[in-house]
Amino acid sequence: MATRRPLPPDAPQAPDEPGSDSPWTRNDALLAAGSAVMDVFGYTMTSLDANHPLSVLGLVLSVVAALPLLVRRRHPIAVLAAVLAANLALNLSAPVSHHFPCTTAVALFAVTQYRPLAVAVPAGLIVSVVALTSRGPQLSLSGEDLMGSLLATVLVVGTGAVLNRWQHELEVRRALLAERAVSEERRRIARELHDIVAHHITTMQLMAGGARANLGGDTEVVREALVTLESSGRLALREMRQLLDVLRADDEREVTPAAPQPGTADLERIVNESRLAGLPTEFTVHGTARPLPPTTELAVFRIVQESLTNARKHAGPAKARVKLTYRPQSVTVEVSDNGSGRPGRAAGGNGHSGAVATPGSGGERGGYGLVGMRERAALHGGSLVAGPLAEGGFRVAASLPLGTPESADGEELSGRFLG
Repeated sequence: MATRRPLPPDAPQAPDEPGSDSPWTRNDALLAAGSAVMDVFGYTMTSLDANHPLSVLGLVLSVVAALPLLVRRRHPIAVLAAVLAANLALNLSAPVSHHFPCTTAVALFAVTQYRPLAVAVPAGLIVSVVALTSRGPQLSLSGEDLMGSLLATVLVVGTGAVLNRWQHELEVRRALLAERAVSEERRRIARELHDIVAHHITTMQLMAGGARANLGGDTEVVREALVTLESSGRLALREMRQLLDVLRADDEREVTPAAPQPGTADLERIVNESRLAGLPTEFTVHGTARPLPPTTELAVFRIVQESLTNARKHAGPAKARVKLTYRPQSVTVEVSDNGSGRPGRAAGGNGHSGAVATPGSGGERGGYGLVGMRERAALHGGSLVAGPLAEGGFRVAASLPLGTPESADGEELSGRFLG
């Protein structure tokens, strides 16, 4: 049976655990006071019911028995011994009808909670014997009293054991959730790597092809293509290095802080790259622009980046449009193109996924890009829809909420790994 072990001296204390300066907390004091009130009330009522005069010593001992409960977390065995001694003195000096004091139940429960079951069971047997002295020096061995003492002891010890088991399962569940969070973060990093490679390599390929095609022509066009090619390669290396730093963060500490993650301020840059790569792209912003949470900014950037990359690869001769809209409680981004697609394109590439045929294209757009975008939107509590347009072309639209519990959880999860 799992039991709670004492925390090391330098371990952080839970809110209901005793701190380093005080051996007991306010909750301990409230529990001790409540137990004292219950026992004083019980002693008073049983005395009146049995026509016994109230004993001042009995009232004092009922209160004194509750005082050790203040430190029951640190010294459960000693506290149980002190409580049993006080209650035994009460039973011998001012006997009343058979009863099982509240202070005894709380002290026994503490032993069950903070010590192994092999210690709690013998402690419970001792408590049962002491409870049988409530009528005086002679043990009350009547069937009713004996059954009452054993039943109360079994109830307290059993409840403590069940609670310990529940706490152990809860700790295991928390560990599994932590492992799952790490696994999901690794998948998110894999999506980041896919976005980086798919976008930058595609851009570099198109720029290299454009430069080669114009080697004997306009040198200015060649120069711009080579500059874009160099810039894309540099950005790809920098972003991949950041991801690798995250992956090996457990092995070595970063000497220098990572560069800021891209966001909405970088949309103009990738739109310009798209134009230079041969896809005329229009970019508009609606609503009042404002700073967004870092992970939301990154999600918007990656969705636009992946959508434009897919459009350049699969839309054929086309024009694209990027629309960013700031709303009071959300931000939406829409990327659409009017391309007819590449005839004969089979599903399974890295373009638009979902295996939806674009009208008039004669082919399909499929792969991991759209799956990653959907997962990215879902991570922030948002949604993403994508599909062919009736008039031709393809559209990707995502809506990401702001200030919701889901997005806050996403911020905390991503922030722990990205810094």
